[in-house]
Amino acid sequence: MISLRYHIISIAAVFLALALGVVLGSTAISDRLLSGLSSNRAELSRQVSNLQAERNALRAQLTDADAFGTAVGPRVVSGALRGRTVVLVTTADANPADRDALSGLITSAGGTVTGELQLTDAFTDPTRSDQLSELSTRLLPAGLRLPTAADAGTLAGGLLGSLLLVNPHNGKAQATPTETTAVLAGLGDGGFVRLGTQVQPAQLVVVLTGGAPHGNGSGDRAGILARFATQLDRSGGGAVLAGRPGSADGNGPIGVVRADTAAASVLSTVDDVSTASGRVVTVLALAEQAQGHAGRYGTGSNAQAVVPAVQG
Repeated sequence: MISLRYHIISIAAVFLALALGVVLGSTAISDRLLSGLSSNRAELSRQVSNLQAERNALRAQLTDADAFGTAVGPRVVSGALRGRTVVLVTTADANPADRDALSGLITSAGGTVTGELQLTDAFTDPTRSDQLSELSTRLLPAGLRLPTAADAGTLAGGLLGSLLLVNPHNGKAQATPTETTAVLAGLGDGGFVRLGTQVQPAQLVVVLTGGAPHGNGSGDRAGILARFATQLDRSGGGAVLAGRPGSADGNGPIGVVRADTAAASVLSTVDDVSTASGRVVTVLALAEQAQGHAGRYGTGSNAQAVVPAVQG
């Protein structure tokens, strides 16, 4: 007769066998899994190493290309701005290295930089647009007119354009030095510009900015700067809006200009001013503006060409 003890021992043996089978089976599976993971890791490491090597090679090529552009840039632009005067307007996020290199190229091109006006972060702050509009209207010198548009960027462009640029028809200043000083002091007190040395009015203007604005209201900031630069162009003999990669994106100021057919038809844009070639293109675009032409240049997908057509 089979006892209860025998049944218990038999059942225990069955479960013990199952447990051993699971352990042995999982060990075999783990070995295969670990072997596969190790193989995948080796392959991924190889791909990462290849990508790093490609990145380093591309960086080296870009460094060489930038060094070459820096070396030959002055020769490329030589005489392009002979006898022309240029004023610089820089935004809060503009890179000083871009400004200094561009100023040097303008001089190499035969042009003269008459000064720099620095815009503060508040200038493109949409929450302060009403204040900027009110100041632009109140500070306008007698005898000058503002555009009929009501937005802050256009109004500020009309005001500062009359101070920073000479009349394109007769080459004369549109405001007196006293009026210019008073207006800039008023805008400085409002926190919209930083005052430096006296800016002399010029024939052409470069608005130098950084990349795409970030954070809340970035699109509005880009729009204010885009309309400001466009109105500067209409106030004088020509303007170029130059920025770093990212500025030509949809929420960047250059992207806003390029999406507006009317603005892009008068204002030139360059989207890679952080490179030596981009700065050369900015100078050539200024020369093209002086001849009454505009273009969209750089490496952005919405650029029409890398560089203006070379004449001669």
